[in-house]
Amino acid sequence: MPGSTNKKVAVVRFDRESIKGFVNPRNYLLSEGVEVLSQSGSVLAIPYTEIKAVYFVREFLAEAPQAEPGVFLARPKMNGIWVRMRFRDGELMDGVLPNNLLQLDPNGFGVMPPNPASNAQWVFVPRAALLELDVLGVVGSTLRPRKPKPKSKDQIELFE
Repeated sequence: MPGSTNKKVAVVRFDRESIKGFVNPRNYLLSEGVEVLSQSGSVLAIPYTEIKAVYFVREFLAEAPQAEPGVFLARPKMNGIWVRMRFRDGELMDGVLPNNLLQLDPNGFGVMPPNPASNAQWVFVPRAALLELDVLGVVGSTLRPRKPKPKSKDQIELFE
């Protein structure tokens, strides 16, 4: 997510009201929680145990980001590891993890949501928010390179 230093987020919590604010994507994850600059100007450190998900959004909207469909209706087209997460409250959400496991954070998972055209561009899900995380598939894997299609003998060459 290159661009400005602060990104718009909507922090959805389990038991409390959601928080809309800004984070610095390079250092918003602290050892004890997520650091958010609220719209009122106060800096909050929200513990991971209270957070359901941190949605990186295009615009601040009135409705909560999780109101959108949470699972892929078909196999995702973007490269990565297709996962299904079950939250502590029983809700399901699909996402695509980066195919580079060095990008995994010990505090949680950053995933692409099912609808990349929606308001939510990226979602951080703390490990403490999940009951289970299942791998549904690897999309765009380079394990088996595609074989080139054989040329048809009936096809003429344009530039011989």
